[in-house]
Amino acid sequence: MAKMYYDKDSNPEILKDKVIAIIGYGSQGHAHALNLHESGYNVIVGLKPDSSSRAKAEAAGLKVTDTDKAAKAGDLIMILVPDEKQADIFKSDIEPNMEKGDVLMFAHGFNINYNQIVAPDFTDVIMVAPKGPGHTVRSQYEEGRGVPSLIAVYQDASGKAKEYAMAYACGIGAGRAGILETTFREETETDLFGEQAVLCGGVTELMKAGFEVLIEAGYQPESAYFECIHEMKLIIDLINEGGFGYMRYSISDTAEYGDYVTGRKIITEETRNTMRKVLSDIQDGTFAANWIAENKAGGRARFLATRRKESEHQLEAVGAELRKMMSWLKK
Repeated sequence: MAKMYYDKDSNPEILKDKVIAIIGYGSQGHAHALNLHESGYNVIVGLKPDSSSRAKAEAAGLKVTDTDKAAKAGDLIMILVPDEKQADIFKSDIEPNMEKGDVLMFAHGFNINYNQIVAPDFTDVIMVAPKGPGHTVRSQYEEGRGVPSLIAVYQDASGKAKEYAMAYACGIGAGRAGILETTFREETETDLFGEQAVLCGGVTELMKAGFEVLIEAGYQPESAYFECIHEMKLIIDLINEGGFGYMRYSISDTAEYGDYVTGRKIITEETRNTMRKVLSDIQDGTFAANWIAENKAGGRARFLATRRKESEHQLEAVGAELRKMMSWLKK
């Protein structure tokens, strides 16, 4: 098992006299800024002049300024805007305002790993990547707990890069749960693979295929939705709570038997070979090049057309109607 680090392994004093600039105030940005602020650090939020998030950040008691000014003021500069926007913001607002001794930070390694951002050689480059959405990073901190996080060092100009990463991670609450050291490459490639082959691409396509096969066989759309989509949360919650073993303990013996005899008929060696090709495309930069090209092509036409097409699938309409019956769901 890999070594886990906790609050006791950190030196919080290393950030005591530093200004931490959080660039962006979305899901992760608001959580990092507020948690660090409440941990006693000097936090400034950098946003575009016309950003709708300015009022929210100011209402929360945070200092807010323009992105370039925040970068100039910050000793640690954490970029928490979407991947596809980071390189342009870095080039225009951050890089011109960086000084020797500054620390450039990320919560995902995409832009460093694929050389979309090349940091000056006089800066540290580190990552702190919570393994949970921003609202969970925030809520767990407020409850005195934390979300496990990854840290990584890409460039250590100061000789203190890992110390900075540890202190920052503990400042957002990760040291209460556990911190695992990784590399920018490992985090980027495993994250992209997990999203594409399993968590997003794999799971949604599997649910959609199951829904469509039942519809083709003449079953009601509502029944197909319940069995192939709605109940996915039940299974994932059980796995999240106690692993595959707890899930199999909790379901019926009939379902468990079906799990054993059918799973490998669906996920075949051909499927695994396809996964290996997906991973290869991530490792050699093919996926990144395609995504970067998509964003540079005016309007992201193919991406938006696919989003629209998926939103029009029958299962979306069926699900919307069924969810009206579920009073326990957040609206």
